[in-house]
Amino acid sequence: MAPLGPFDPERRVAAAVSGGADSMALALLLAGWGKPLALVVDHGLRPESAAEAAATLQRLGSLGIPARLLHAHLRHGPALAERARSARYALLAGACRDLGLADLVLGHHQRDQAETLLLRQASASGPAGLAGMAMAAYVDAARLLRPMLAVPPDRLRATLRHAGVGWVEDPSNANPATPRARLRAGPLLYPGAVVRLAGQAARHGAARSASEASAAASLAAVEVRPEGYVHVRAPLPPAALSALIWTLSGAAYPPSTQAVARFDAGLHPATLHGVRIARAGRLGPGWLIGREAAAMEAPVPAPAQWDGRYRLAAPAPDGTTLGALGDDAARLRRLSPLPSFVLRTLPTLRKGGALLAVPHLCYPDAEACRSVPLLFCPARPAAPAPFRVV
Repeated sequence: MAPLGPFDPERRVAAAVSGGADSMALALLLAGWGKPLALVVDHGLRPESAAEAAATLQRLGSLGIPARLLHAHLRHGPALAERARSARYALLAGACRDLGLADLVLGHHQRDQAETLLLRQASASGPAGLAGMAMAAYVDAARLLRPMLAVPPDRLRATLRHAGVGWVEDPSNANPATPRARLRAGPLLYPGAVVRLAGQAARHGAARSASEASAAASLAAVEVRPEGYVHVRAPLPPAALSALIWTLSGAAYPPSTQAVARFDAGLHPATLHGVRIARAGRLGPGWLIGREAAAMEAPVPAPAQWDGRYRLAAPAPDGTTLGALGDDAARLRRLSPLPSFVLRTLPTLRKGGALLAVPHLCYPDAEACRSVPLLFCPARPAAPAPFRVV
């Protein structure tokens, strides 16, 4: 954990614990280091899952590790693994936010990293993707930490056996319907290959860190406006432009390096990754980069997160939706000098189809907007490292 610090004296973190060997070893190790709270997610996708979650909670309790059970409500169907993963991370991050815990520790290990690298090689990922999973990454409400990426899984199981701690074997890990299970059953992940692939990921990771540091320096003077746009007055290198587009899009993943490479450093009018690049016009020299209206999410019931970027910090009246200003921008143009393409994307609260509030335009008035505090919280709020959000 030392390279991931500093941590407060109490060293309070959340740990994602499925009950499998890897996460149980993680919980055991964290208990000897600090004060972890284990978060156990029951997906409810197998009849045995509730009993397995209960057994995991009992094991954690016997180790003196406090735990909390979270329930995901999923149905079988297409893209189940991806939906389960998204639901799990949303539940875990939400629990961290509610509990005031900044760090969520994950049990990914050396073979997981090797599998990730093979999958990304198969999908023709660029150098950044070939760095595999990062030791530290960010989601909406937490920092994800992976301290065991260099540790072979056999060592984790040996640690549990030595301590007399049991674990749950999830049969879905061997389901040949998933790409990872097929890799595990194939010939590519022999012990020597795992070490070699993990080493490759580490080397690509060092290069990615250097690239991100350079991009962060380029973004030091960039202000991300709470309306969800930036005014860029100087050329940006491709890595910095990619990071900025990722933040503004609200997407879970960055644009491909191939796509960003098509743009020169000076920018030009275009759309990419759900983001529009346009001349700043009457706002001055340079370019505006903001959300593409056609790519935005449809309105959602408030206070759910909308478009991967905005959420309410307080309850909303029943029947309230959160979505884009859209065509209503035409009648509110007098309230802002922003161009139409930015105005149309502003987050807006409606009830029964009528405008309730457009906080960034202070519409209908300041008091109404204060009652619906809106937060700009994209999936990548600091890309690739903290820069100013005003």
